[in-house]
Amino acid sequence: MQADDGTAAEAQRVDLAKSFARFEQTFPELTAQEIARLRGFGEIRNYRDGELLFETGKPGPGMFVILSGHVAITQRDAAGELGDLGQKLPRPLVDHRREVTEAVALVDGQAEGDVEVILIPPDKLRALLIAEAELGERIMRALILRRVNLIQGGAGGPVMIGSPQSAAIARLQSFLTRNGFPNHLLDPAVDHDAADLIARYSPTPADLPLVVVSDGSVLRNPSETELARAIGMIGGPRGEKIYDVAVVGCGPAGLATAVYGASEGLSVAVLDSRAFGGQAGASARIENYFGFPTGITGLALTARAFNQAQKFGAEIMIPVSVTALDCERKNGAFVLALEGGDEVRARAVVVASGARYRRPDLARLKEFEGRGVWYWASPIEARLCVGQEVALVGGGNSAGQAAVFLSGHVKKVRMIIRGGGLAASMSRYLIERIEATPNIELLFNTEVVALDGGPDTGLERITLRSRLSGEDAPAEIRNLFLFVGADPATGWLGDCGVTLDRAGFVVTGAQSEQNAGRMVSPLETSVPGVYAVGDVRSGSVKRVGGAIGEGAQVVAALHGFLADPLVPPV
Repeated sequence: MQADDGTAAEAQRVDLAKSFARFEQTFPELTAQEIARLRGFGEIRNYRDGELLFETGKPGPGMFVILSGHVAITQRDAAGELGDLGQKLPRPLVDHRREVTEAVALVDGQAEGDVEVILIPPDKLRALLIAEAELGERIMRALILRRVNLIQGGAGGPVMIGSPQSAAIARLQSFLTRNGFPNHLLDPAVDHDAADLIARYSPTPADLPLVVVSDGSVLRNPSETELARAIGMIGGPRGEKIYDVAVVGCGPAGLATAVYGASEGLSVAVLDSRAFGGQAGASARIENYFGFPTGITGLALTARAFNQAQKFGAEIMIPVSVTALDCERKNGAFVLALEGGDEVRARAVVVASGARYRRPDLARLKEFEGRGVWYWASPIEARLCVGQEVALVGGGNSAGQAAVFLSGHVKKVRMIIRGGGLAASMSRYLIERIEATPNIELLFNTEVVALDGGPDTGLERITLRSRLSGEDAPAEIRNLFLFVGADPATGWLGDCGVTLDRAGFVVTGAQSEQNAGRMVSPLETSVPGVYAVGDVRSGSVKRVGGAIGEGAQVVAALHGFLADPLVPPV
């Protein structure tokens, strides 16, 4: 197909439009004037027929604006063979297969005929998005929609081979989905290629699932960190760079700090041990967040902030676990020790590590985690219990949102509440929604006291106890969802000198005895230059809106601290 054949190009656009919702936004057509403005941010590159512009699993050079010719988009299957995605991108569409970061490509892009493009590297792309407000908005929307299409279509990313009902599959799919990474699942029971791979590698049950990554490597039941390294998610710190601020935690509070800090010129590093979004990111629907009258999923809300932070240049490192904080500030910088021995240095630190799901004191609990016991409710977990009766423990908003979500997938939700009502712990709109849902059963003054099951079958039943009569009652439950509060994730602060309250939350502002007699920000800890925001902070409002507000508020304090002439220079 020739680039100057208007009829053929229009036919190509029609074919593409059939495959993509919101096609005009996903593949925006640029005017000559807009292309001329883009030239200042990139350089002209030419590719011959058959030459790769970008390749699956390898870092690509940036974003391409196709001036002439066509680019065929293909993905690799579990055997490493190329499969046509049916996309041949004509001019003058913006062609994007990469983020504004330096992550690896998820698909292949190959020139069909001679191709001329403007190549815009990631750093210039960020500059473009900020300098060209209207054009940058259109491009940013295209980047997001194309990523969404890849995720929804299962195109690109690792191929997992195993049973859809496997707890290990659920664990890995949840990790990839929470991080916005496409993935594809093959069931060896129905897919011949998957069965052939199983036969070739002869895995033991403990080796499943198999995960095939872009370079052809086959991982056997990998940990999340092993998978992240294999697919190029972990970029890690860069040499001896010293950031203005390191934010520990990529939930709403940490993301807000990243967005406002980076947009105001601070160099920001954000570190999280699992995924962006925190507990809010796992919420099935948030209906009382300002500005979203129809509600929004936690993942959709925090994904927007994640993209926004990267747009302004924040460096986000996931999954990276912080194990300790050195507050001696040798050479003027705090040092964060990372699992594996790496370090990140920054002139200031924001503690936004939030809280981890609380584990009740139940025998055999750890044995059934991921095998019938869950701490969040996403479509992945819901798929495992379609048509079943499930139990959910908790009386807060997170529990209510999960119960309503699960009710649309399961036969019945037994909602187990220790107290005698919900009014003191749950928003009224959620209580009304739960009361109006016929397959949610409320069990007040009740608790779970025992779990039972087998090593091969996972959880099979639970025992409920009335807190009023003391009577026990067994229940045939194979999936138990726990939303029983959370404990602060502050163990990594160690002996740094940051004051914690009795429950382990970070004390800030005038509440800290170490701050007596000096003017400090209400978000500053007992260690100058270390701040705390969101759920991890003692006395904070445990709401998404409150966390975002504190994340934005702390940026003013950071500017003041970094500009203080008494602060030792780096």
